[in-house]
Amino acid sequence: MNAPIAAAASANRIRALIERHAYLLLKSWPRMVSMAYYPTVTMIMWAFVTVYLRPTSNFLADAPGLFIGAVLLWDILFRGQLGVSLTFFEEMYSRNLGNLFVSPLRAWEMIVGQLVMSVIRTLIGVGAACFFAWLLFSFSIFSLGFPLIAFFLNLIICGWAIGLAVSGMVLRWGLGAEELAWAAIFLLAPVSGVYYPIAVLPGWLQTIAHAVPTSYVFEGMRAVLLEHQFRAELFWSALAINVLYMFAGVNLYLLAIGYARRHGMLMQMGE
Repeated sequence: MNAPIAAAASANRIRALIERHAYLLLKSWPRMVSMAYYPTVTMIMWAFVTVYLRPTSNFLADAPGLFIGAVLLWDILFRGQLGVSLTFFEEMYSRNLGNLFVSPLRAWEMIVGQLVMSVIRTLIGVGAACFFAWLLFSFSIFSLGFPLIAFFLNLIICGWAIGLAVSGMVLRWGLGAEELAWAAIFLLAPVSGVYYPIAVLPGWLQTIAHAVPTSYVFEGMRAVLLEHQFRAELFWSALAINVLYMFAGVNLYLLAIGYARRHGMLMQMGE
């Protein structure tokens, strides 16, 4: 098979996988609502906290959208990670993994399909919260301008890496490890500086924070909102660490798939 035909075949397999999950998602209003519910409610809660504290805080008066922006950016990371892992879990729930991996679908094509669905889920979930932030509090995340693209890129890649690693662990140890999909991302929260600068952390936690790409993203967000400058060095530091995270996440996932194939686990996965 020559290269163009092989590329077209791969594209068709990826498209079929994406269409399957997009159909399940877009035809189910409870799924759509559940994706938008959590980020919207969290954003509204923090927005009202900001409104309450603003008269007593010069810090919040100078950047009234600080907490709202932090919530919305955090949900990009959270939804990006869940988008990868939940797409994989749905195949496990339906006992479809064995069918997928005896088909011509390759592991890297499965990964691409998961990443695309992650972006779709993230845009739906966070998009609703962004709309209500603008409607209720006159804050637009798009006011961040070009840096928003840099923040989104780094957060979604980090979410992908964690989602692939979690998918691999669940494939290796079964659905008993499913809680990792909900808990893993929150291990990063204390050292990400979502609502506070990294400088307030103890020295040993600051060292850990410097190895986490999200800490650079939220420091960068505060620089944009408070100092009105985009710190490119923070972007590049986050991107470099994300490359390592993504490499580790992909390889953990591929190793788990290889292990499951060798031990005949793919046909046994399910609820």
